[in-house]
Amino acid sequence: MARPSTPQGSLRQRNVPGKSGVEPAGFAPEDELDKLAKAAAQRSAIDKERDYQLGFIVTTVLAFVTRFWGISHPNEVVFDEVHFGKFASYYLERTYFFDVHPPLGKLLFAFMGWLVGYDGHFHFENIGDSYIANNVPYVAFRALPAILGALTVSVVYLIMWESGYSLPACIVAAGLVLLDNAHIGQTRLILLDAVLVLAMACSLLCYIKFYKLRHEPFSRKWWKWLILTGFALSCDISVKYVGLFAFVTIGTAVVIDLWALLDINRPGGALTLRLFAKHFAARAFGLIGMPFLFYLFWFQVHFAVLSRSGPGDDFMSPEFQETLSDNVMLANAIDIQYMDSVTIRHKETKAYLHSHDERYPLRYDDGRVSSQGQQVTGYPHNDTNNYWQILPIDGDETLGRPLKNNDLVRLKHLGTDKILLSHDVASPYYPTNQEFTCVSIEDALGKRENDTVFEVRVEGKKKKQGLKSIASHFKLIHNPSKVAMWTHTKPLPEWGFAQQEINGNKQIAPSSNVWYVEDVPFLAADDARRVKPERKVKTMPFLKKWAELQGKMFYHNNKLTSSHPYASHPYQWPFLLRGVSFWTQSDTRQQIYFLGNPIGWWLASSLLAVFVGIIGADQVSLRRGIDALDRRTRSRFYNSTGFFFVAWATHYFPFFIMGRQLFLHHYLPAHLASCLVTGALLEFIFNTETIEDDSTVRAHSGKKKAPAARRFVSARERFAGQSMLGAWLATAVILALVAAGWYFFLPLTYGYPGLSVKQVLMRKWLGYDLHFAK
Repeated sequence: MARPSTPQGSLRQRNVPGKSGVEPAGFAPEDELDKLAKAAAQRSAIDKERDYQLGFIVTTVLAFVTRFWGISHPNEVVFDEVHFGKFASYYLERTYFFDVHPPLGKLLFAFMGWLVGYDGHFHFENIGDSYIANNVPYVAFRALPAILGALTVSVVYLIMWESGYSLPACIVAAGLVLLDNAHIGQTRLILLDAVLVLAMACSLLCYIKFYKLRHEPFSRKWWKWLILTGFALSCDISVKYVGLFAFVTIGTAVVIDLWALLDINRPGGALTLRLFAKHFAARAFGLIGMPFLFYLFWFQVHFAVLSRSGPGDDFMSPEFQETLSDNVMLANAIDIQYMDSVTIRHKETKAYLHSHDERYPLRYDDGRVSSQGQQVTGYPHNDTNNYWQILPIDGDETLGRPLKNNDLVRLKHLGTDKILLSHDVASPYYPTNQEFTCVSIEDALGKRENDTVFEVRVEGKKKKQGLKSIASHFKLIHNPSKVAMWTHTKPLPEWGFAQQEINGNKQIAPSSNVWYVEDVPFLAADDARRVKPERKVKTMPFLKKWAELQGKMFYHNNKLTSSHPYASHPYQWPFLLRGVSFWTQSDTRQQIYFLGNPIGWWLASSLLAVFVGIIGADQVSLRRGIDALDRRTRSRFYNSTGFFFVAWATHYFPFFIMGRQLFLHHYLPAHLASCLVTGALLEFIFNTETIEDDSTVRAHSGKKKAPAARRFVSARERFAGQSMLGAWLATAVILALVAAGWYFFLPLTYGYPGLSVKQVLMRKWLGYDLHFAK
């Protein structure tokens, strides 16, 4: 785990004249040496602190300059600003929307818009729409991620500083983020990643501060940094669900820490099981319980702000929609009765349940045989062949009987006067799913009677509760075989007129089986069911609303599996093999292409491999009885640098098992961790830390051996000075190369100036798919 460095600059080795003047040259009494050494150490610490502070100030100022320079360009909607700018507008209009990401990042954008008096009138519909023409305070919106992106550089610096690394190590780590084109590009636009990356960095910093107080357990500062770590983790996952990786990072460190506390032979003395349980409970509360409460809080704000009906209504249950004001669809809901003629629509694909005279072919393309029955399909447009009449299975056709949850019915297709049926015949595309077809009324009431019976299972309703148009979602379950009517978007071949396949899904639970009655088209205008009393907005318990929204978010997030022209694979990210086109303007040949600084990324990725190699070599050497590292160096390398490496690994490797769309920006948190590893390895390679602490000097500075002690420390100081010089030279070279890479790719990051064909081709280092290359 990261540890603070010990104070450097112990000066007991200096020649100090004795009080009596009779001591041998170069020798002084121990007490006077102690006083002088203490004073010199204090002066050295003050000077060193000033150096760190100056480095912090310069780095922070440069971070703000690089993020804010030319932030007003382009004055058009860029890339995913169409989503997150739109969501901010919906917040300001208080209209309900749906998104797969948690609300914190979007709430911050809305807050920024509210601060500058924006009313949310512009909905960011298309990339390239003008901000100027639509009077949108887009610079204020972009300023939020720019501020957070600049602060991220500062936090990286502080992480290294708090971990006790030398000034060159701090500057290298922060400089790699400061001059990275991807971090700059992602934090100059209305995007969520600036909030995510800053929260991730803050979680590392706060945990390091907490860990440094491990010898003061349960003190006020100890609790403060524990709670702040939890808050940072909560902010991380409250922006995007990939923020969960930060929990894994901190959780790994916590498990190792608790395992050490459990050791009966630990240096600080054994803990009683009761005290260990107290440590465990405190961490569980601070790093799990409190973050979860913070996480819930942002959803509470989300629901409180979005009180009006909006474009997100369709994703939610009717019960949820009834909590929103101005919901026109629910206001027009009609009670469904037996003998009603209705149109039935699939909730997910919006296709109507449809049938026509055409039949399934004798054989499908794979050679399977069909029933050659009447086709039942999903059709995207309203049509007379979408009308179905609800028939009771008991034959009682008395008008006015309400249809209720769990009732058994038959559906008659009005256009062909046939009855809906499902049977044990494979569907066109799914051999495991049942075919849906239609049969004559004679067959439906005769030999096929059982196969035409369906159960109407209303979602979230009690048994025998009524069914409403629009307001009720239901699954149509084939009663004998217990399969649910289902459809999907893959079009049928030419024989099916490219309409959607309808089949029986054996998996009843998925929400993709849900349908609703859209209309009762033949209901008279003066029918009593059309008379609607004034609707009151209903309430719903917060946790129930939150649970429903969580389920929808997870479901739709996992469905983001379609291909995208700029999607990339995780194995491409460390090597920066491709980027993403954010924006182009043909007239000026300007473009924004999301891409990291290749020099910085390749350096950081290479040193990750070096770290693994050093760990492997050290372990093999120890097995062979060769101890090449001193105890303190090994401890820092394994604990501190190892912690940064764990942060990289936990933010990178999980993407390999994800099935959703992935882009280069998903690597930004891992890249930040790799920059920390790079800074730490710089110090390890050049051994810039002073290894003498107070006890070491004392061991070599007894009265009889004082001259030898002075020679020993003097030699170590010369070595440390040479190492520091080497570290500064390496830092200068690294930053010069990284700055050159940043400047070279700057036109692609800032979107100006426009580049000639030759200039574009010069920047296609790994075949990047840049525009205007010809």
